[in-house]
Amino acid sequence: MANSGIQLLGFFLSLIGIVGLIIGTILPQWKMSAYIGDNIITAVAMYQGLWMSCAFQSTGQLQCKIYDSILQLDSALQATRALMIVGIIVSIAGLGVACMGMKCTTCGGNDKLRKSRIALTGGIILLVGGLCAIVACSWFAHNVIRAFYNPYTPVNTKFEFGAAIFIAWGGSLLDVLGGAMLAASCPGRKQVSKYPSMAGSRSGPPSSTKEYV
Repeated sequence: MANSGIQLLGFFLSLIGIVGLIIGTILPQWKMSAYIGDNIITAVAMYQGLWMSCAFQSTGQLQCKIYDSILQLDSALQATRALMIVGIIVSIAGLGVACMGMKCTTCGGNDKLRKSRIALTGGIILLVGGLCAIVACSWFAHNVIRAFYNPYTPVNTKFEFGAAIFIAWGGSLLDVLGGAMLAASCPGRKQVSKYPSMAGSRSGPPSSTKEYV
């Protein structure tokens, strides 16, 4: 029962993590304009994501533009896109594999050892998918920080972290945590003793069935 509870908890954590990864990948608020220095302009807020850039005006109007060409994008942004997509696809595949190996499902037969190995495999795949997303978010954040502290970057073009990157970070961490719980729920092999049990020897010699007159 304990392993079943751990598997269910890991499954739902991974599911929530995948939803967070998808939402974070779609949202354009990966980085937002930073208002620093003497030139503070709050009428327009600029957002940039993996797929589009948006301008939010103080009147409440939001204008977004999808990136026209992939080849014109920065190589770091292209790599972040690829890692996030790979992380989502791998995590979904790992969740499907783990679902077949869970004790509360009927997929994969009734062999408990086989199902536990399938759940272990699904957990490892989820770990790989979550790590891909963590690397993508951390790489993107590193580029934002480096550009922010670069003295040659104009003040009006500096950006800071947006909400989407934190959502993606949280989703990837939940994905890794759920995969680790699914992988840890696999029971280890029971060691069989090489020596015979001593229970029989402790019971003493067998009683004689002979009757004496």
